[in-house]
Amino acid sequence: MTTRYTPDHEYIRVEGAAGTVGITHYAQDQLGDIVFVELPKVGQKLKKGGEAAVVESVKAASEIYAPVSGTVTAVNDALTGEPGLINTSPDADGWIYKLSIDDVAELDQLLDDAAYAKHTA
Repeated sequence: MTTRYTPDHEYIRVEGAAGTVGITHYAQDQLGDIVFVELPKVGQKLKKGGEAAVVESVKAASEIYAPVSGTVTAVNDALTGEPGLINTSPDADGWIYKLSIDDVAELDQLLDDAAYAKHTA
C-alpha cells in the first residue's frame, strides 16, 4: 500500500487499482473543527482535479478534489453523523471516499511522502 498526496492536501492510499481518499492531517489542522461533509455519490465518475466532496469547518468551506480519475465505490457514511472524525483521525476513520482508479499512471503526478513533507514544511 502506498500513499500519494496532492499539493491541495488530499491523500490517496493506493492498493492496486483502488484508492481511499481523504484530507491530510495538515489540511484538517488548517481548517479547524469540521462541522459538515458533503460526500460524493457511489457510482459517480470523477475527473482528476475535479470537485469530489466539500468539507465545512468553523473557519471555511473547502472543496475536496479528486487526486486521480475514477469511479466512487464507497463513501464514509460515518462522517454524516460525525464529521469530526476527519479532525481526530483523518488518515484512518476520517477517510472520505474510495474509488476505482481509471489510470494508475496519474499517480505518478502526485507527491510521495518526502515531497509532501517538503511541501508542508
